[in-house]
Amino acid sequence: MDRPHRTRSLLAALTAALLAVPGITVLSSAARAADADLARNGGFESGLDGWTCTAGTAVGSPVHSGAAALQATPAGSDNAQCAQTVTVQPDAQYTLSGYVRGSYVYLGASGTGTTDVSTWTQSAPDWQRLTTTFRTGPGTTKVTLYTHGWYGTGAYYADDISLTGPGAGTAQPPAAPTGLRTGTVTSSGVALSWSAVTGATGYAVYRDGVKVQTVSGTSATVGGLAAATAYSFQVTAVNDAGESAKSATVTATTSAGSGGGGTSDLPAHALVGYLHATFANGSGYTRLADVPDSWDIIDLAFGEPTSATSGDIRFDRCPVTECPNVESDADFKAAVKAKQAAGKKVLISIGGANGQVQLTTTAARDTFVSSVSKIIDDYGLDGLDIDFEGHSLSLDADDTDFKNPKTPVIVNLISALKTLKARYGSGFVLTMAPETFFVQMGYQYYGTGQWGGQDPRCGAYLPVIHALRDDLTLLHVQDYNSGPIMGLDNQYHSMGGADFHIAMTDMLLTGFPVAGDAGNVFPPLRPDQIAIGMPASVNAGNGHVAPAEVTKALDCLTKKTNCGSYATHGTWPALRGLMTWSVNWDRFGNWEFQKNFDAYFG
Repeated sequence: MDRPHRTRSLLAALTAALLAVPGITVLSSAARAADADLARNGGFESGLDGWTCTAGTAVGSPVHSGAAALQATPAGSDNAQCAQTVTVQPDAQYTLSGYVRGSYVYLGASGTGTTDVSTWTQSAPDWQRLTTTFRTGPGTTKVTLYTHGWYGTGAYYADDISLTGPGAGTAQPPAAPTGLRTGTVTSSGVALSWSAVTGATGYAVYRDGVKVQTVSGTSATVGGLAAATAYSFQVTAVNDAGESAKSATVTATTSAGSGGGGTSDLPAHALVGYLHATFANGSGYTRLADVPDSWDIIDLAFGEPTSATSGDIRFDRCPVTECPNVESDADFKAAVKAKQAAGKKVLISIGGANGQVQLTTTAARDTFVSSVSKIIDDYGLDGLDIDFEGHSLSLDADDTDFKNPKTPVIVNLISALKTLKARYGSGFVLTMAPETFFVQMGYQYYGTGQWGGQDPRCGAYLPVIHALRDDLTLLHVQDYNSGPIMGLDNQYHSMGGADFHIAMTDMLLTGFPVAGDAGNVFPPLRPDQIAIGMPASVNAGNGHVAPAEVTKALDCLTKKTNCGSYATHGTWPALRGLMTWSVNWDRFGNWEFQKNFDAYFG
């Protein structure tokens, strides 16, 4: 009986001896069988197949091995990142390695579920091997590998990138979620949360047995609900192997009030447009009465300040010398009432490119409230649109927490808007139209205190949006006149196609950390609070996209079909709709924008 024991002892001694010899590593048979190179096309022999690059190409020289390597050149605010996402096993050890040439070249892995890793070289005039290791988290099934250079340092090269470790194996669907519970309930939405499930990469939310939303986290808000109505909800967990059984059911009854910032009497999908009411330009003047019925919210552009810091807002309609076909004040007010009788909302929009508003003092705040109220009362309007641009909002150096803002122009604006909301009640329609610079750029930069000289406007709208999120009817970020913006995939996205709108909107509906601080997360907004802002025609501003690209963006966000390179974190059939600059430019363009909206949403 001791022969097997002696064999095991001999094998153990031999293994120990081999391990003692420098340069020799002994792997178990299980490890040898499981470990594999999981990187796809790590030698770039098939061009950029498997990689997503902001600025890169496969070249034939120089190469470390084979016939090709990656060349990527940082430019401007782009560090020329190339990345790919691979499937891994949870709670497993991996080694990432590759060969690089150039100055300030980085190789790393993100989304590990533990500590993300990177390694770099300051200068590699010839091929240099970079390597790092990491362990995946207990629920991690995908990791993103990347390489990038640094700003203004010239081209870098990479070749033979590998990720060695256990393969994906035979995955199983996760267990059903537990702990499903309701949170805030309004007349149009129900907030849900549940406990995390090990091995889940996402979750599906069911309303009355029908899947209505998918999310990556453990909370969701189901919007677009009818007031004073009972609903049942369940959640499933999903991963690459499939979907779990449904959770236990919870029920909730929506409230009878209007809720949600006065959105209850908007259609499920709304079209928002700005009407040039105080000026004429190449598009011509359009009378309010002549705006087609497709437009559900009409923003009168613009109410402007008498001076940048006065807070005194005036609405001076276009003079007849500039707009020969302008209607009288009486006819204009009659058109407002006619639109409202048809179920439309007419708002005064404050700001615009030429209307800098800086509420630097409480006196300016109070003047803002009284002067805006006078405009709303005089014309019988439904609410207010905030279109602060330029330097109307910027952050002080020590203002780095969007939940507790310190900057006076931001604190005073929040106070003014809350006062107006309280004055007019739940039916008051409040919308905002910030530029991407003011919102999504907060993902990378928030305040100069942490980012040493970065433009203080980056993310400056975030405190206002967050403070008013329960009162906000619609947020329609201007997805135009914008430079490249980094999405949640850590890739830069540029105007001109569906991916830009998908990435920017996904950030609002998913939430995101600000200033790179994972503990300071901007929470997601409800889909019924979001409209995508686009120019109506090529004449209206940079960033116009063809109707087919608009359709792709809507398909991806509301149905998760027709998506491009950006992978969304959910599906939002209750997305409110579209906003455009402007009604006038759409008329100039033979109503292309309106016709596409009508065709899509019926």
